[in-house]
This record gives sequence, structure tokens and C-alpha cells, in this order.
Amino acid sequence: MGHWWTRNITEPGKLPLLLALASFVLTFLITRTVVRMIRAGKGPFGNVEAGGVHIHHVVPGVVLTVIGGFGAVASGRHGFGSAVFAVVFGIGAGLVLDEFALILHLDDVYWSEEGRKSVEVVVLTAALVGLMLSGFLPFGVNDLSEDELQDRAGVMVSIAVNFLISLLALSKGKTRMAIFGVIVPLVALVGAIRLARPGSPWAKRFYRNRHRARAKSRLRAYHHDRRWAGPRRRIQDWIGGKPDPEPVRSLPGGR
Repeated sequence: MGHWWTRNITEPGKLPLLLALASFVLTFLITRTVVRMIRAGKGPFGNVEAGGVHIHHVVPGVVLTVIGGFGAVASGRHGFGSAVFAVVFGIGAGLVLDEFALILHLDDVYWSEEGRKSVEVVVLTAALVGLMLSGFLPFGVNDLSEDELQDRAGVMVSIAVNFLISLLALSKGKTRMAIFGVIVPLVALVGAIRLARPGSPWAKRFYRNRHRARAKSRLRAYHHDRRWAGPRRRIQDWIGGKPDPEPVRSLPGGR
């Protein structure tokens, strides 16, 4: 285990990336827990205000991200400083992306349906960083044997092929399958083989004159969304909390 850690984490300079990912995920989980406790009126926590203005945690998140980012660039990939700045950057990124929906909509949509975007972005970001961390790249590793070079070259070719398959799935409108397929190849392959979603670049290019394929694509997308919308929402609610119910809008004339 110690040899693997040295060859694949320490020597290539991936320790800061690992620390940034760990602090990112941990910060998001702690932040969501605290915010949900504040929402439920439990615990000693409360909203931060200054001069009557509610300070969202994206504000200190931006500050920490800037400090950690510039500090990491200045300190390189090795040493105590790089590890510290990586943790600072991960904490800042966790605070910022936890309120990604607020930045996107320029409105406090944290507990609304639009706020679910924050959870999706955090999960996808953690998955992509995990992919970068798990790639056994030979750059920065000293004295590799011929077998190790061949093994790592094979891994790199496999990742490149899988990346192309993921791009194909992405062009078919299968965003989640494409992203998670970068990590689990079978997922991207399924997305690349199946019909494209309506409105995707692939459908616009290849289904333009294929009326039957276009109609089948719409029907399949409808059934897929209807089948998986519920489970996906329950997972999002379990991770990030259930959004507030939307207010009932009255009809014109007071009805």
C-alpha cells in the first residue's frame, strides 16, 4: 500500500488534488447539514447577517477559492504549502458550488426546485475530480519499468477511447451518462448506443429527415423522464434537502 501511494499519489504530485477533493466533499456535506439544521430550527447555528444583509456562504467561498487557487499556483505540486492551499481551495469550492443555483439564477433559490442544480453540479464535479485522481499518468513518476510503462500506456489508451465514447453520449443529450461514463465505461457505452434525446446535437443532425426515429426518440425520452424523475428527486432530497413547495398561484379574477 505504501509503495502504491508513493508511486501513484505522492510522486506524481497528486496529494494536493486528493486533499482538495476530500475537503470539497466534506465541506459540502457539513454545509448542507448545518443549513438543514438552521432550516429546521435545530442546533446553535443561525444565518450570518451584516447590517441587515444576509451573507450567503458563497461569499466566503469565493474568497477562499481565490486564496487557495493563487496559493496553489504559486506553491507548486509538492510541499506543505501546496497541501494547505489545496485544502483551502477545496473548502472554498465546496461553499461556492453549494450555492451554484444562486449564482446561475442571481436569486436566492436555495430551497426551490432550481436549487437542485447545486446538488447536481457538486456530484458531477466530485466525479470528474475523482476521475482525474484515479488516472495513473506516468508524468512525474521516476524510474518506471517497461511493464509499468506498458500498463500505464494501456490505461491512457483506454481512458482516451472511453472519453470519445462519452463525447458521443454527450452529443446524444445523455449528459449524466456521459459524465459518469467517464468513470464507468459501460454507462457511456449504453448512452452512445441508445437513441439520442430530442433537441440534442445528434438528433438535430441525424434525425432531421428521419421522422420515425425522431418520434421514437421523443416517446422514449418521455417514458424515461417519467420513470426516473421520482427516484432522482428522492436522491437529491436525501443529499441536499427537500425544496420548499411552490406557492399556489391564483387564476386571473381571484379564482
